[in-house]
Amino acid sequence: MQKDLDLIRLLLFDLEGEESVDLSDYSTEQLNYHKALVVEAGFAEGVINYSTAKNASPDIPDLAIPNRLTYAGHEFLDNARSEKVWNKAKGLVKQNGLALTLEAMKIALAEAIRSVMK
Repeated sequence: MQKDLDLIRLLLFDLEGEESVDLSDYSTEQLNYHKALVVEAGFAEGVINYSTAKNASPDIPDLAIPNRLTYAGHEFLDNARSEKVWNKAKGLVKQNGLALTLEAMKIALAEAIRSVMK
């Protein structure tokens, strides 16, 4: 499964609980996979459980429950909160021919915020 940074951002909004988030377009597998990424990235504390069943995918957890944002999660979300800044940052990453990674987005978000503040 491919990483979807827009979904990661939505999951952070959902975990923060300050605004309503519609996740109905995503499958359970997509949600669990990306919730696990949120925890693995250090954006949230939580529980990840992978199935030991023979037919289960080794990459997609059966259960992923992020239960609270970490400081890093709050910082990333605060930088990514504005739709204008988020889209500008994604554009900067793509414009420079980089992969849309969390690390690239952190740098691009900082640059997008600086350009918006000028």
